[in-house]
Amino acid sequence: MRLPIPMLLACLLTAAPALAAPVTAPAAAHATSIPTAALDSTAGGIRRAQWMAAQPVLAKHAMVVSAQHYATEAGLSILKQGGNAIDAAVAVGYALAVVHPCCGNIGGGGFMTIHLANGKNLFLDFRERAPLAATATLFQDAQGNVVPGRSTKTWLGVGVPGSVMGLDVALKKYGTMTRAQVMAPAIKLARDGYVLQPGDVKILDTRAKDFAAHPDVAAIFLDHGQPWQAGAVLRQPELAHTLELIDKGGSRAYYDGPIARAIVAASAKQGGILSLKDFRDYKAVWARPIECRYRGYTVVTPPPPSSGETVCEILRVLDGYPLARWGYGSVQTSHVLAEAERHAFADRNTYLGDPAFVKNPIARLLSTANIARIRAAIQPDRATPSSAVKGSLGAAEGMHTTHFSVLDAKGNAVSVTYSINYLFGVGMMAGDTGFFLNNTMDDFTSKPGVPNSFGLVQGHVNAIQPGKIPLSSMVPSIVLKHGKVFMVTGSPGGSTIISTTLESMVNVIDFGMNMQQAVDAPRVHMQWYPDMIFVEPGYLTPATQAALEKMGYRFKVVNAWGADEAILVNPKTHLLEGANDRRRPAGLAAGY
Repeated sequence: MRLPIPMLLACLLTAAPALAAPVTAPAAAHATSIPTAALDSTAGGIRRAQWMAAQPVLAKHAMVVSAQHYATEAGLSILKQGGNAIDAAVAVGYALAVVHPCCGNIGGGGFMTIHLANGKNLFLDFRERAPLAATATLFQDAQGNVVPGRSTKTWLGVGVPGSVMGLDVALKKYGTMTRAQVMAPAIKLARDGYVLQPGDVKILDTRAKDFAAHPDVAAIFLDHGQPWQAGAVLRQPELAHTLELIDKGGSRAYYDGPIARAIVAASAKQGGILSLKDFRDYKAVWARPIECRYRGYTVVTPPPPSSGETVCEILRVLDGYPLARWGYGSVQTSHVLAEAERHAFADRNTYLGDPAFVKNPIARLLSTANIARIRAAIQPDRATPSSAVKGSLGAAEGMHTTHFSVLDAKGNAVSVTYSINYLFGVGMMAGDTGFFLNNTMDDFTSKPGVPNSFGLVQGHVNAIQPGKIPLSSMVPSIVLKHGKVFMVTGSPGGSTIISTTLESMVNVIDFGMNMQQAVDAPRVHMQWYPDMIFVEPGYLTPATQAALEKMGYRFKVVNAWGADEAILVNPKTHLLEGANDRRRPAGLAAGY
């Protein structure tokens, strides 16, 4: 069963009259351009005044931010022991696999964007790949119809995982500590357990019925057949054993050893198509990140099969408009943001894919001529119907991801987004391995023109092929100013990852918010199809909504989406501002 689009989309705006007097936030990089008109209204479950008063965690030297406080503490301990940002990121990645099992993982994959203190920018792709036996019609029946649930609830939906390979490769190349050192916190958390908080229990409850259908899952994630309660200690001895195998044998233990054999055996038993060759052939790939300019800042963001191009395309369009003067959530800002996203998503869904299979026209999409064409197509007083917007060059993830950011004392920064797609992925494990497998194959185009679980309508370039990586919305990004780290940012949220991540940048750069305000702010999202704007509660005032509806916009209010875990280097105070998104109360920003 596909999750409803409102659960999977995210972005909210708190529209208010343009050109109202700005408010000054104490920790902001500069005066904010957030109108005062709606300070007593509610913004996405938070009082507007409370949001405006929000302050980030401050530190002088280093910072770690993740969606689970145990994982943040694991990364911070590594930094305090003398490890660098890469060491800490690997520690956080493994710890999240234990304490955030819905999303943190060793059964999925993701992307890592790195800025080294010597000025070098890097990107590591450890996204899942299609099994070698996969075909373009894998999720269709004999009549060519897409079979609901086949890509999300069966072993056919499982891509070859990449997280272990990615973390191991990053540590070997740029880390300074041993695998045993950085994995020790995760192994201890799995073996000794951790105390479940209300937020942890709420997430576990979402799949409790599914857990009960699989004895190996129920033995861990149910308490004698009943949902776990807050305050209980969750121990995962099976996962501890798997992590110990990886600790001793590295990625080889996972991809050419007992773990791979267990996964392949379970897949074969349940009608899947994974093979040992799929695991032995898996490689994490280093690539050059995309870099683009926005108002004097350099945005470093992932190339395909990620969607950093889309982030840059939207930002380049916005660079031609005076957002700071117009203000956060104003009619004008909301209009050009929605139109820029509409056009950029049309290009993304038409042209982008795995670079090993697709020639991605990045230079043409980000060219001055294409950006000027998009701006010229944006009418000042009306919305453009999505049916009138095509891929601009001619015919042609899951909500349940997690992101973490690390900045060390030397200026090395790591931005990581990784996922198993849905909450708890396919909801199944391989025997007693103790970890969930992904259902990332759903990110492929099951059939051109048919929306996936996030409502994205995609074409042939993202069709299933053996060994191919599905197009992803994950965009772990780093913003530089004069070559030094200014911001580390990223988010989960399926297709809304793109808008959430870029809006965190715009909220700081254009609207002067501090890092906490920027990630807490109500969001807005437009992805070409469906032809409507998704907003979080509080973004739109009645007057702004009425003005935008008169221009032809339709809105869908979604309670909340995404969870931006971000770091800002305040140019005035030179302090680090760490911000855990209010939408993840179990998360933590911590530094020293």
